[in-house]
Amino acid sequence: MIALPRFYAIADRTFGDPVALAKGLFAGGAQLAQIRDKTATAQALLREVEEALAIAPLGAQVIVNDRSDVARIAGAAGVHLGQHDLAPALARTSLSTGQIVGRSTHNLAQALEADGEAVDYIAVGPIFQTTTKRNPDPVVGLDSLREICSSVRKPVVAIGGITLETARDVLACGATSVAVIGDVLKHDNIAARTRIWINHLEH
Repeated sequence: MIALPRFYAIADRTFGDPVALAKGLFAGGAQLAQIRDKTATAQALLREVEEALAIAPLGAQVIVNDRSDVARIAGAAGVHLGQHDLAPALARTSLSTGQIVGRSTHNLAQALEADGEAVDYIAVGPIFQTTTKRNPDPVVGLDSLREICSSVRKPVVAIGGITLETARDVLACGATSVAVIGDVLKHDNIAARTRIWINHLEH
């Protein structure tokens, strides 16, 4: 079982340069940041991941969205796969021993399937309405999140529309981590907002 921080940060190209975003997240104390750039070529994404790794504090992890090959070449902590990406077992063939795999799920059936796959953690969402995806899946809600957390063995990362006001309710459902995008990245001072989130989740 891998150890995930309570605060799962995502440096999403939608809000600016992922490397600059990661710098702010790490400066605020984030111990894990996923680099998410859906528009980047493989070469551009590799460069972003390598630059993020270069500025990551000692012990901090960088996860690559979608591309297991980029994660392997860059030496990132691992890869995060969506429902339409490579199957986890296939992604594993291009990863090094010890690199982790996360899997996005949007309902109980998908979460149960992921629980039996070669993944280290299961992302579940959107928990609430979200504006960071163009065509989001149906809202999961707290009751379904609670059911999923009690039905799977692997750590659950909750994502989608989570705010400071709702974060503890999300954790109370059994989620290991809370993934936050808009509520942090839309702020002028990402580092300061990150610190607020980490303090809120850990106390």
